[in-house]
Amino acid sequence: MNTINNILQLGSKILKNHSIKTHQIDTELLLSKTLKESREYILTNDNKTLNFSETKKFLKFLNRRKNNEPIAYIMNEKYFWKKKFFVDNNVLIPRPDSETVVEKVLSYYKHKKKISILDIGTGSGCLIISILGERKYFKGTAIDISKKAINIAKYNAKMHQLSNRIKFYKSSVDNFFKGKYDLIISNPPYICSSKLKYLDKDIYNFEPIQALEGGKNGLKFFEKIIKKSSKLLKKSGRLILEIGFDQKSKVLEIINKENFFVNNVYKDYGKNDRCIICTKL
Repeated sequence: MNTINNILQLGSKILKNHSIKTHQIDTELLLSKTLKESREYILTNDNKTLNFSETKKFLKFLNRRKNNEPIAYIMNEKYFWKKKFFVDNNVLIPRPDSETVVEKVLSYYKHKKKISILDIGTGSGCLIISILGERKYFKGTAIDISKKAINIAKYNAKMHQLSNRIKFYKSSVDNFFKGKYDLIISNPPYICSSKLKYLDKDIYNFEPIQALEGGKNGLKFFEKIIKKSSKLLKKSGRLILEIGFDQKSKVLEIINKENFFVNNVYKDYGKNDRCIICTKL
């Protein structure tokens, strides 16, 4: 009999046999998506029986997870900062490490009532939406080269009632010339082309490569963004960049060639260098 209890045991065992470390919680999440019920409901109604179509749907989800597809893509959601975001395989899955950027923006602009922010390579929109959600007079502009990513970011902005405060443009950083900003933020692709194949299977096989690959040395986009930011920022405007854990000195080198003062480099929750803040002179 396909009770919730039996299904949970079966799912967990299958995922465990496929080396999915989070087999237990993933099974619970997939079943809650299948039944459109909360995890609490699943865990407190373990004798409930699943019908044929529910069982079939659950096994389909399980099969995707068993093949290393990230749980966030199967669930079509990921929590970031204080909000839930819609995600699919057209955008990078938001990482807790990127919350460092949000945290620093909020602390640097604690006493500012109004600022204009440009988010370069917005993806799901998680950075700009999280910041604007905390500061009701901030205005945002977000760009991405992917039309599909822009549509997802727009959807997330609408979901969080922020559509009227963020303008979205499908554009590369090279071709963007609109406006002058108090702050530019970016989490650009920064993985060296040669290191891509060493990423975990759930990243390499499923997340959009164009949102990960930063060229031969991983610095291609930093060079473009830093150069362009010196034109798009107002005087004394700030640039806040997310960087790879081993990129601090190389990115600082690029910043120092342009007209910027480096305020600070901050670490993420894992104590890795993650975020550089600099000011246009």
